[in-house]
Amino acid sequence: MDDALSISVVLYKSNIQQLQHLLGCISATTLPHQIYFIDNSPSDKLRHELKTFIENGEIEYIFNGKNLGYGAAHNIAIKKVLQKNKYHLVLNPDIAFDKGILEELYNYMESNKNVGVVLPKVLYPNGNLQYVCKLLPTPLNLVSRLFPNNLFKKYNQKFELHFSGHNEIMNIPYLHGCFLFLRIEALKTIGLFDERFFMYPEDIDLTRRLHKKYATIYYPYVLIFHKHAKASFKNSRMFMIHAYNIIKYFNKWGWFFDKDRKKINQVVLKQLKQTEQ
Repeated sequence: MDDALSISVVLYKSNIQQLQHLLGCISATTLPHQIYFIDNSPSDKLRHELKTFIENGEIEYIFNGKNLGYGAAHNIAIKKVLQKNKYHLVLNPDIAFDKGILEELYNYMESNKNVGVVLPKVLYPNGNLQYVCKLLPTPLNLVSRLFPNNLFKKYNQKFELHFSGHNEIMNIPYLHGCFLFLRIEALKTIGLFDERFFMYPEDIDLTRRLHKKYATIYYPYVLIFHKHAKASFKNSRMFMIHAYNIIKYFNKWGWFFDKDRKKINQVVLKQLKQTEQ
């Protein structure tokens, strides 16, 4: 029998204790599933550390021998299941969640055939909210986030939809890629991750493309925890990778003359303001 759900996790020198904890979260589900660990690390050290999980069939381990990037690595797993599974979960290794989360998201997708992807509420380990659903970014949105928060505070809060409260279901064009519960039929329609993006804007691009044909849902009635290191704000090399790929994103969609972005963001803001009233 084909699995109801496939799950892919991209690894890069990942912490084995963190991966073991993640596997514990996943194993609690009653849904038939297959887990793919796609390893972009320079060596296959993790293969040996995950030996027990590989041998008992709990995971399929794929070693790339080089860092292909986030989206390209996930695509390896997605291509394996395009013709057999209903849903695919793109998952970061630094995620934790309770029993029943995957079942509720599965049931939501089963009841809402117009939904292409769903993302739950995301908290930091200390319980603070992560703003994981946003408007489509303008160049200024992303530049402003590099400066002290008080300089562009209101501007960034609008981009991150703070005013919405993040407590109701919302149809949002940009969902964070740490946990994307995807409908495979939707991926067949719009395509997989754009592999031109090595890291960072691949989730903006994918959820934007999904949003044009399907609902892309923030679902706050279940929650997960995400460590979220924000590496590009702390590491100069990661910052350069982030900047380079963001340039690619705007080259694809448009810098200041992106009519679709303006229209989509206006519709989202109008709908959310109507909900507030």
